[in-house]
Amino acid sequence: KPPWATVVKILDPDGREVPTGESGRIFVGNGMLFEGYTGGGESKEVIDGLMSSGDVGRFDEAGRLYVGGRDDEMIVSGGENVFPQEVEDCLSRHESVVEVAAIGVDDDQFGKRLKAFVVVTEPKPSEDDLKDWVRQNLARFKVPREIVFLDELPRNAIGKILKRELAEHD
Repeated sequence: KPPWATVVKILDPDGREVPTGESGRIFVGNGMLFEGYTGGGESKEVIDGLMSSGDVGRFDEAGRLYVGGRDDEMIVSGGENVFPQEVEDCLSRHESVVEVAAIGVDDDQFGKRLKAFVVVTEPKPSEDDLKDWVRQNLARFKVPREIVFLDELPRNAIGKILKRELAEHD
């Protein structure tokens, strides 16, 4: 095959391919794979000639790739892997949600749990309305334990949401 033909595989933590529909880390490669970054940038893990994209995702039955989020944002809650991006995407589809950010916070019972911060329009939905929305669209363990309503999400000068500041929010 030509050197530009790209291979994409979804691998588990042990470097084995996961079954269709299951989430894992996305690895990519082709004959033109580079060996790393210059200037001290972050290094990427390579398995069998495939480099980690730094993302987590899954293939559906039709072979379409769904990216669930960054693998370094994944939290483990009660033994289940949860990706804040997937929950953010779900909540953002709710008709009243203008913007959303989700983070993992420490939890005595589950290790980590998901906490979501939302900006909404009127009529304002309740926290239970939004939890029910997530429950209808995602697995039970992906429902945020807490949803905080804010007038706006904290952002830096270029508009990126400052999740660090959200983590300090009570």
